[in-house]
Amino acid sequence: MQSRYLKFLRSTINDCAKTIAAGMFHDGDPWDLFQFGDSYIRTALPLGTVLTFAGTGSEMNGNAVISNEETVQKLAIHHDVLRPRFSILDPSYTFTIPPYQTAAGTVDIFSHILEQYFSPTKDAFVQNRLAESLFITCIQYGPLALKEPTNYEARAQLMWTSSLALNGLLGYGRITDWATHAIEHAVSAAYDVTHGAGLAILTPYWMEYVLSDETTDKFVEYAQNVWQVKGTNDFAVARKGIEKTRKFFASLGMPKTLRDVGVKENKLEDMAEKTVLYGDVGKFKKLGKNDVLAILKNAF
Repeated sequence: MQSRYLKFLRSTINDCAKTIAAGMFHDGDPWDLFQFGDSYIRTALPLGTVLTFAGTGSEMNGNAVISNEETVQKLAIHHDVLRPRFSILDPSYTFTIPPYQTAAGTVDIFSHILEQYFSPTKDAFVQNRLAESLFITCIQYGPLALKEPTNYEARAQLMWTSSLALNGLLGYGRITDWATHAIEHAVSAAYDVTHGAGLAILTPYWMEYVLSDETTDKFVEYAQNVWQVKGTNDFAVARKGIEKTRKFFASLGMPKTLRDVGVKENKLEDMAEKTVLYGDVGKFKKLGKNDVLAILKNAF
């Protein structure tokens, strides 16, 4: 029994627990659940969580992401039976999180919001305003948590934002994207890159790649409402919002390029192939292998 779960040790404790909870009722290898889809999940052991890190949002959803070192893949499952029956959220438990992980967690939260905010669904006013308030919370309290690690208010605001960002609230009634997460999963499956750090690198390059005449309005909305960018030229406003996002991640001490985290250029094509192994990614703008490879090359 133990050997069946050794491959999951690189993932978070919550996600490992969810995998084991579902895997106990699966006759084959629990990795099957990730390869063949959520329909393989029928039931799961009940579980609860005690949060010691703000970022993943796993404490309030039915998601689990697992790295398999044998296949060099990082895949996800989603099912309501994997939602924790309870979660204890005490901000003081996160006081000793190292600065780099605090920063990476803040970026992870920010990215979860972005993946749902940049949506082809036009009529989601409430969800958009909620998302913008959560962006602003990250911008205000992420740096404060780095400066004052034991600041209860900063840790509490990040913890609550992490949960709200990925408990389904922002995604209700809208199509969500998740392309950047898919690309990052391919990167961190091949290299031991902290998830939030990978997202900090890739997100601005994804934004630049998908910015077009068709998507400008959403980027302008983001730049104006989150970063208070002013201007009459929509493309200039949109690009300023992207640049402010990049600078925010850098101000947290996050890496700027894939080269900074040890990624080798000759691995980019393989990572692009793995990103689209089960089909094109993204809903805000659909991305095929060549699109993903272009983003990876730009980020290199």
